Amino acid sequence: MARVEGFSGPKVCRLTGVTYRQLDYWARTELVTPSITPASGSGSKRTYAYRDVLEVKVIKSLLDSGVSLTRARQAVECLRDNLSVDLSAASLVIGESGSILADHDGLVDLLRGGQGVFNVVPMAGVVKELATTLDQERFVVTA
Repeated sequence: MARVEGFSGPKVCRLTGVTYRQLDYWARTELVTPSITPASGSGSKRTYAYRDVLEVKVIKSLLDSGVSLTRARQAVECLRDNLSVDLSAASLVIGESGSILADHDGLVDLLRGGQGVFNVVPMAGVVKELATTLDQERFVVTA
């Protein structure tokens, strides 16, 4: 029988800085569920995958940044359910007003169901366009 690698609850706590009580609550409320071995009754051991550990760490980072657990949960659920974005790969911006924005084809407000708020304009494209225009100007013959 092949052995499945993963992380026990206490190991996840050591790696991420969350308490076991937090981790247990998050698993019971399905904020972060262990992908390898979910709990199956009293005394059963959960086993978390690497991706689960990343999600725990991201949520802990949101909490450490002053985001309430309720808002962190809303943001996570929006990323997963509405935008189908991998939480561990998301780029998040926390606004002064308590908003949580994600870069997903422009900035979207995760606390408003993924509603778009801004367009992101990558400056590299602007620089390249200007360089191309300048190169073309060099070859224009004036009469």
